[in-house]
Amino acid sequence: IFKILDQNKPELVLLDVQSVPAGQEGWLAFDVTTASNHWLLHPRSNLGIRLYVETEEDRSLSAGWIGLVGRRGPRSKQPFMVTFFRENQVPCRPPRAVKPHPRRKKPKYDLPVPNRSPANSGGQPCKKHELYVSFSDLGWKDWVLAPTGYSAYYCDGECFYPLGSCMNATNHALIQQVVHLLKPDEVPKACCAPTKLSPISVLFYDDNNNVILKKHRNMVVKTCGCL
Repeated sequence: IFKILDQNKPELVLLDVQSVPAGQEGWLAFDVTTASNHWLLHPRSNLGIRLYVETEEDRSLSAGWIGLVGRRGPRSKQPFMVTFFRENQVPCRPPRAVKPHPRRKKPKYDLPVPNRSPANSGGQPCKKHELYVSFSDLGWKDWVLAPTGYSAYYCDGECFYPLGSCMNATNHALIQQVVHLLKPDEVPKACCAPTKLSPISVLFYDDNNNVILKKHRNMVVKTCGCL
């Protein structure tokens, strides 16, 4: 499979090669990451990709003649591209406790602040961390066709007091954190957990060996927060 550089000239860049024995049935997966990364930076350079089929004797064959399904085939067997985008994560620093100005009158609706401050454990604040899940490592490669894995991410870290806006804390977490400072042996700290998740599409075989494309909910952590 090649990336097209010029429609008017035979200028191609090799992206990937697959060796397919006669009689094989199933999906062919090609790595076109190099092309897609370049197209994201230079969209006008996207002239598409081209597939060639050759025998070991370098004899060209028609893709349709050897059985490759094209755009006219069944919808469940249409060629498609799987792309993953990594979200930029802004580092979150632990907020500092700020003492109110002595001349400023404290509003009645403010939460009470205990006269004790938690010990600094030196841990990292609650945030999203990298986690790539490989379906092959899970033993699912025999029935999951695509993708081969995905970036699931996970949440980890401490919910420091006071809880800053970058920690996406709920009102319940704010109250729980205050009560924890007053009664540390009775009430635990607020926990770092996913606050927003997104789905992924998975192509797999069902029990009847039918190829199914299904969107699974709540598979990727988008944001973390204190709950």
